[in-house]
Amino acid sequence: MEDHNTANLSEPTSPAASVASAEIAAEFAALSVEEKEQRRAEWSQELARVEEEINTLRTVLASKTRHASDLKRKLGITVWKEVTDDMNQGLKNIKESTVYQRTESVLKSTGEKTASVFGSITSGISSKLSQMKNSESMRSIEASVGSAYENVKTKVTSRSGSVSSFPDALDESNTSSGLNSPTDALTK
Repeated sequence: MEDHNTANLSEPTSPAASVASAEIAAEFAALSVEEKEQRRAEWSQELARVEEEINTLRTVLASKTRHASDLKRKLGITVWKEVTDDMNQGLKNIKESTVYQRTESVLKSTGEKTASVFGSITSGISSKLSQMKNSESMRSIEASVGSAYENVKTKVTSRSGSVSSFPDALDESNTSSGLNSPTDALTK
């Protein structure tokens, strides 16, 4: 019967608790039956007292929580304001932390290096475009486009005696040749 009583003790969760439980079990096993009953009665009374205190504390805590909520409401402090304040304080704490400051420093340095790389790439592309613009082949293309523009402009002016836009000249040219749209030339 004594082994059965010691089996009701809660299982230890750590080695230190295991040693303490073993000592308590050994102490308890050494007691007489009357002493065991007396100890159990004392422990039961103490447990009832502690549980009653816990319930009293819960009631007092609930009352204090309601009172604090009423005071906050009267002061205009809302749940949203509390959350916002907590978030702002948390962000402030993070920004003041050394980890954040190191991370910010690394990101800033990386950003500067990236900007420098993109700047050198951009200047290289600009330089190449400038070289292309000043090349003989580009000047030749510019001259050809300019010449073609002048030829079209001259033809538009000479046919009608007045200057008109290129689309108007194209329509006039198509109408005089019997074409109603630019795609008619493809179908005829």
